[in-house]
Amino acid sequence: MTVALMWEARAVAGRGGELLAWVREQPLAPEPLRRETLRAPGDRVLVITWWDAPYDAGIPELPEPEPELVTRAVHRWRFESVADDWS
Repeated sequence: MTVALMWEARAVAGRGGELLAWVREQPLAPEPLRRETLRAPGDRVLVITWWDAPYDAGIPELPEPEPELVTRAVHRWRFESVADDWS
């Protein structure tokens, strides 16, 4: 099964570049199958990682940034892959 973890944070105004640099430095051990980092207006940063694991597995997650860097707690979601056939 493939599990995707989504991690999303919003930086303090004008500090999106700092948050992006910070998240890129965060290691995950073991390494995920895939890791993608995205950014959006409003100084938001999103990281999606893909894992070959059961849905409820203990998978490494990115930590919370320093409180001075973000406007709120990190949002986290967990998804599992499903077949494309919806019938």
